[in-house]
Amino acid sequence: MLSIVNKVVCLGLWASLLSVSAAPAATNLGPAAINLGTAANFAILAQSGVSTVSPSSITGNIGVSPIAASALTGFKLTLASTGVFSTSSQVTGELFAASYSAPTPVTLRTAVANMQTAYTNAVGLLNPGFTNLASGSLSGLVLTPALYKWTTSVNIGIAGVTITGTSADVFVFQIAGTFTIAAGARVTLAGGVLASNIFWVVADAVTTGVGSHMEGIILAKTAVTLQTGATMNGRILAQTFVALQVATVVG
Repeated sequence: MLSIVNKVVCLGLWASLLSVSAAPAATNLGPAAINLGTAANFAILAQSGVSTVSPSSITGNIGVSPIAASALTGFKLTLASTGVFSTSSQVTGELFAASYSAPTPVTLRTAVANMQTAYTNAVGLLNPGFTNLASGSLSGLVLTPALYKWTTSVNIGIAGVTITGTSADVFVFQIAGTFTIAAGARVTLAGGVLASNIFWVVADAVTTGVGSHMEGIILAKTAVTLQTGATMNGRILAQTFVALQVATVVG
């Protein structure tokens, strides 16, 4: 028979095992994440072109389609021997254009189609937790996981905005107008929130001001501009043009 001491030890071990196995996994309190498909392979993907003012810095791949490599301006491109991609001193990654050798044109067409589908799906999400919050002025707010919807433009003032939650939480921001971040304003993540779980779905132009900081994935129907000194942790997936004015993007 087990001694009293052994029984106590065994019971303690069993209780420990139960507590470990019963520990709940992190639960997403917001909507489901938006499926980006192969568009997720790009830090920047655009249909009309991508421009840069040196010395911008981009970590991740850049793609333009259906337009040619001439739409990648300001990068000083070096075409790879295979003709499939090019490189640039401003990019830690590869640059792709529809005019490059196979399989790049097909790869880009698929990525662009996936981007368009992701935008359509994100715009079509129903039952927002918040509608026209703060009349679109987010400066100084703390945002929790949810689907947010604005029928107007949205701006973030100098006080910035904090997005708080866990690494499992998803945030989708549906914006029917423009989206503007003021010079020096910051989007700050708290509680373990991941930029890859934040989706800014914008029907009009997106502009991040001088020295501002952005977090998340921009799904833009039109153009995106990052002004001088602006930084971004995430992806820019634009159905027209992306302009980087000495900006930093980490995809």
